[in-house]
Amino acid sequence: MDKKNFRPESLMMSYGYKPELSEGAIKCPIFQTSTFVFKTAEEGKAFFEVAYGLREKGPTEEMGLIYSRLNNPDLEILENRLCLWDEAEDCAVFESGMSAISTVMMEFLDPGDYVLYSNPTYGGTYHFVKAVLSRFGINSLAFHAFETEENIKKLIEEKGIGDKLKMIYIETPANPTNALVDIEACRRIADQYSTADKKVYLTVDNTYMGPVWSHPLKHGADLVVYSATKYIGGHSDVIAGAVLGSQDVMTRVKTLRTFLGNMAGPWTGWLLMRSLETLKVRMTEQAINAEKVAEYLNAHPKVDKVHYLGFVDEKEDPRNYAIYKRQYSCAGAMISFDIKGGEKEAFRFLNALQLMHLAVSLGSTESLVEHPSSMTHSDFTAEDKALYGINDSLVRLSIGVENYEDLITDISQALDRV
Repeated sequence: MDKKNFRPESLMMSYGYKPELSEGAIKCPIFQTSTFVFKTAEEGKAFFEVAYGLREKGPTEEMGLIYSRLNNPDLEILENRLCLWDEAEDCAVFESGMSAISTVMMEFLDPGDYVLYSNPTYGGTYHFVKAVLSRFGINSLAFHAFETEENIKKLIEEKGIGDKLKMIYIETPANPTNALVDIEACRRIADQYSTADKKVYLTVDNTYMGPVWSHPLKHGADLVVYSATKYIGGHSDVIAGAVLGSQDVMTRVKTLRTFLGNMAGPWTGWLLMRSLETLKVRMTEQAINAEKVAEYLNAHPKVDKVHYLGFVDEKEDPRNYAIYKRQYSCAGAMISFDIKGGEKEAFRFLNALQLMHLAVSLGSTESLVEHPSSMTHSDFTAEDKALYGINDSLVRLSIGVENYEDLITDISQALDRV
């Protein structure tokens, strides 16, 4: 029986690990070592040939361990397990989500190229694209998350960047508004502007939904990136990132990772393996709680609008409804809402919460709340904030695994202070 026939949540405790190689330990140990011993000089030579791309690995050959900047048992087992969720050929884990994102962009973009990216997006990504890539002669052009396929292509033609377009980078659902981007439409656009000499890569940030509720590779993405700090880690005690894709693209990503030296260490790998065992259980409970909280907020007189995927209506918004049903199996656990008033009212609400924690990040076991306009998205221009609805009244919630009735009680008493 092939273990791969089991579902990912059943394999998270054992896949890729052989207890007999670690004194029979049921859990993978932390391999806190910098280097590994070769049995023979010939073996060392063979390992390096494969590691540096001097030859392809043989059909039955197993890649050996060399040095923890190249590979480490904790890292390799973790990457094998992450591949199961997205049905990816390969995975690379990094020491942060931003190192995963920046490595992908630096590998596939050259001076003079354009990256077309969706807005709104995570503030760190927004800053990297606009303020860092530009220093290296790499250009960027944003499109609105709510734009149609035809309008995106029209934008490309109007700006005359079709021959320079090298990557389409999207975050869907968008942070912090839950706006949806059609992955399959972006795939078609990428294919239209690809040539025999220039492939346009489609990269999808899937952090908001995690690897349980959405699988962008199945919808045409070349690469999917995660801040593994969020749902994958899920306990607010580890910083990490991950990239997944085909063997071809991941070979390039892993090669650059080797020389940038931003791979995850053994402790990070071990912590993430621990977290993967409860990933589906945690995310399922978080999604159930989020639905209850969203329903409460939606009926509250001091709330103007709730941005939650479970409220996308087929009659009122058929385009987004179609995207939602096609790309996601759940509404997730991220909610944002506009409180009646402005920053003063939003801050009064935030300061009054007792159970929920006022902190950035998301996807953890504890519920978190923040003010995007003055915190995670403070680097956005005033024009972009206005365009994407990141106003002073917007509050973002990441729902945890607490009892949902207690969460609602806390939100209720905080809203009473407004």
